Amino acid sequence: MHCTSAQKKYDAGATDTEIKIGNISPYSGPASAYATIGKVQAAYFKMINERGGINGRKISYVSYDDAYSPPKTVEQARKLVESDEVLFILSPLGTAGNSAIQKYMNAKKVPHLFLTTGANKWSDPKGFPWTMGFLNNCRSEADVYAQYIIKTYPDAKIGLVYQNDDFGKDFVVGLRKGLGDRAKNIVAEMPFESTTPTVDPLIVSLKASSPDIVFHISTPKWVAQGIKKIGELNWKPIQFIPSTSTSIVNTLKPAGFEYSQGVLSASYLKDPNDPTWASDPSIKEFLSFMDKWYPDGSKADTLNVYGYAVAQVTAQVLKQCGDDLTRESVMKQAANLDMPIDVLLPGIRIKTASDDYQPLEQMQLMRFSGEAWQLFGEVIGSRD
Repeated sequence: MHCTSAQKKYDAGATDTEIKIGNISPYSGPASAYATIGKVQAAYFKMINERGGINGRKISYVSYDDAYSPPKTVEQARKLVESDEVLFILSPLGTAGNSAIQKYMNAKKVPHLFLTTGANKWSDPKGFPWTMGFLNNCRSEADVYAQYIIKTYPDAKIGLVYQNDDFGKDFVVGLRKGLGDRAKNIVAEMPFESTTPTVDPLIVSLKASSPDIVFHISTPKWVAQGIKKIGELNWKPIQFIPSTSTSIVNTLKPAGFEYSQGVLSASYLKDPNDPTWASDPSIKEFLSFMDKWYPDGSKADTLNVYGYAVAQVTAQVLKQCGDDLTRESVMKQAANLDMPIDVLLPGIRIKTASDDYQPLEQMQLMRFSGEAWQLFGEVIGSRD
């Protein structure tokens, strides 16, 4: 589908006036806390359209619910590619759902871009050139925690409660690798399926092994349950949670602020709840964006900062494409980024290359205190 004019090149989903982007989000089901990412992106593109679009083209953002169910993810991806004819699919959420569509997207040669999942397999430009993650992958994030544990708690016994899927398993692999010979300090591992209604019984079993450190490796619902149960048992281990579950609104508030004190994690984003950024221009801009374009969204939810950051990077990719809006050009530009994003922590950049499909590779540790996260230490790069 090439245009008559020599300079302009289009694939399905792009014209002189429009760029059609697809998205799949869990608007219902067990991971619906993440639905706000799709909503904040829709709001961001609406704002861009109001300001004249990108290179004169308006963004049409088509988002469907998959209820965090892989068969449904497949159905929605097919619909977006074959009926809606989108140029690409942006930040679909979850490891299982994205695993279910990865081969399809690559066979169709449709960009499967900036996935909201930290599994390792999204940075495989040789095997899957049409798929690119966004987050620090689970192994590199786990390595950041491993470096901290070796330095701070070298002899602590460690217990793991993890989602029995690529996300959980990758995290455990990264942790074991990062801990090196200290991996022998892992005294208990409790996997669970994403159909599990509650992790409470696992927490009770875990306590029997009396680890000093507990890792909750899962999504907000189960992380909140785990923290709450530990609190109810009046047990006081050091607790770590993955960056994907650090939302105060969806994880720590439901767990109970009294039980969440001292919980550790890491981030790459500025948190609007952190007084450090109260007068930061980028956070002020984010807050006024929320007021105007997504008033129903929570300004305290870091998932909204994340969705906003991804939308900014996507806009940059499209700017770089210019009038070459082919799917190949989208992937080429996505793999040619080196930019700061103002809502990322100082010292952290988005960087990709044709042989490096991991936009984020640095994080800073943080501790939950009062009703907010507090950053500490230096920005740490993964050794993974």
